[in-house]
Amino acid sequence: MSKIASTFSRLVRFHPKSNLSKILIGEPIDHTIDVGLAVYQGKEVTVRPFSGTSVLNPGQKVESTETIGRILSPLSQSEVGSIRCIGLNYASHAEEMKLAIPNLPTLFIKPSTALADPWPAPTILPRITQVDSTGDYESEMVIVIGRDAKDVSEEEALDYVLGYTAANDVSSRTSQMNQSQWCFSKGFDTACPIGPVLVSAALMPDACQFQIRGLKNGKVLQNCPLTDLIFNVPKLVSFLSQGTTLPAGTIILTGTPPGVGAAKIPKEFLQAGDEFAVELSPYVGTLINKIENQI
Repeated sequence: MSKIASTFSRLVRFHPKSNLSKILIGEPIDHTIDVGLAVYQGKEVTVRPFSGTSVLNPGQKVESTETIGRILSPLSQSEVGSIRCIGLNYASHAEEMKLAIPNLPTLFIKPSTALADPWPAPTILPRITQVDSTGDYESEMVIVIGRDAKDVSEEEALDYVLGYTAANDVSSRTSQMNQSQWCFSKGFDTACPIGPVLVSAALMPDACQFQIRGLKNGKVLQNCPLTDLIFNVPKLVSFLSQGTTLPAGTIILTGTPPGVGAAKIPKEFLQAGDEFAVELSPYVGTLINKIENQI
């Protein structure tokens, strides 16, 4: 794991209630609290700030405490660069889509402008998606790279991982099916909310021990252990780094489990007014976003 990973357990990036124009990073005082769910429910979440301004360089804990006013994505748009995404990476999802298990990871890229914050920040369905209401959800675990990685082996890949968070790979299915490349249909503004916290690779040395769930308006639509991954974290980091530098701050969305709206009968797409939650346990907690239409 990245050396920085040993300096924290869980980091949240946030605006403090004491100054909503300020951005801090820090560690929740309560090590068991689901930060995203607690803030959504209006509970006060107390944080011990760090001296740094980025999860990539957190610095040291300070003596004061702050209360979260608004949660931000663990990394900013300027820190993540292009967002790497893996398609078809759960065996059971490939089965539900009636697709063969891939021999190599399928890569597509989202622009950094797709990055979005947790609740109360919304997920915006663009006009092109509203035409036939085929906006879809994809609950995903996210790898965060902690130091520049290039041509790394599977054996050394975890040395470059800072930690993990959750994401929703929001997709426009008609646009996706109309093209051979997925970048357009999955790269709209706010189509990549991540959070609520960054969990250290030191706290979660084996990401396959995560369990992921996706809930629309409280109804569980996705529920799967990450032992179902076709390509695990070392394989993905190694593969993506071949001939390509993954700068510190790179985030990698690792695919979605079965239960996406396009595969359900009847189909279960996102509509304005819906709330979608991605739960990644243990430690990460709940990423919540309300769905709104672009006007």
